[in-house]
Amino acid sequence: MPMELTRGTGLKINLKRNEERRILSGHSWVFSNEIANLSGNFESGDLGEVFSSSGEFLGVGFYNPHSLIAVRILSRKRAESIDSDFFYRRLSEALAYRERVYPGRPPFYRLCFGESDGLPGLVVDRYGSVLVLQILSAGMEKRLPQISEALLKLVNPSGIYLRNDHKSRALEGLPLEEKIHYGEIPPFVEIDDFGLKFSVPIIAAQKTGFYFDQSENRVFLRPYFQDRIVFDFYSYVGTFGINAAKFGARSVVGFDSSQDAVSLANQNAALNGVSSLVRFEKKDAEEALVSLAENRAAAPDMILLDPPSLVSSRKDLSKAERLYVRLNSLALKVLPPGGLLATSTCSHHVSRELFVSILRQAAAKARKSVRLLSLRPQALDHPVLLAMPETEYLHFALLEIIE
Repeated sequence: MPMELTRGTGLKINLKRNEERRILSGHSWVFSNEIANLSGNFESGDLGEVFSSSGEFLGVGFYNPHSLIAVRILSRKRAESIDSDFFYRRLSEALAYRERVYPGRPPFYRLCFGESDGLPGLVVDRYGSVLVLQILSAGMEKRLPQISEALLKLVNPSGIYLRNDHKSRALEGLPLEEKIHYGEIPPFVEIDDFGLKFSVPIIAAQKTGFYFDQSENRVFLRPYFQDRIVFDFYSYVGTFGINAAKFGARSVVGFDSSQDAVSLANQNAALNGVSSLVRFEKKDAEEALVSLAENRAAAPDMILLDPPSLVSSRKDLSKAERLYVRLNSLALKVLPPGGLLATSTCSHHVSRELFVSILRQAAAKARKSVRLLSLRPQALDHPVLLAMPETEYLHFALLEIIE
């Protein structure tokens, strides 16, 4: 692929008056309704230079006329080349950051988190010698050869798998697909997640296979599991529940609606030597919570509640808020005084303030007095870009029932 330079891209994008302030603060997205006009020939995913209404250069990024996010800023240096060296440099910096914040950690983590690593629309998860990529923008799709070339140089993977099934690709005019991009891809890989072993699906998996974003929160909970009876809702491959069983829980029951996930979770329990303490069952989590609320005899004294994202777009927010309140109130209702609820949301549409509001509403609905023990973000391999609230998408809380 020929080198592309930021200067002379041919596409000039001029913003409306006062629309440059968010970009100047460090945000990486230009929305379609912020553009006054553009000039030059282009195809979806081409590079364009962005200017304020007064003509000030703001940055260069991928342009997509079909998306609400019309421009994704890559560089604020007008003379910087967006070429193979650029992608190698950005990915090298992303790798160096993970090695710095996780010294000595085995190579299982999110290697690239899009905008937070200066590569908007690109996600790379590392499972040892296997990489799983999600490409979420037309611009990144066009640069896949440069991206894979950089990754081959940096970490020499045995295989690269493309999990391009996220529905946001449709908004970019991209097909939904999953395929092997390079090398060989096993259906499962075994990883080490802060001392515990998990078999993780690479093909036919949720998201990219594993939820690295909760790894540090699972470690945080380890001292709280001691002597607890734990129920784990939305258990997936058993990460939270197995942590509970391994670190002192008296018993653990997990629930997930996917039989494949339940089977793998039980295998992971055996892999970590805790099958006698934990079992996973196929059951809808909300149904299991309702049943639990109606049958207090089986009540736990700790609940793990990690639902999937319930907010695909802002228009779904009110409905999702009501469901989050319902799920958390059901969990709080069955817990005794001294009981613990570890609960999460994972959508950037749910701010930290709204998450806390949801928990207040849930406590009021359950008629419980509740203490907030901790409020935590996603793991460090999912860094938050301060100027982009959208990159802070996961909120985790540990609550204690007072009475």
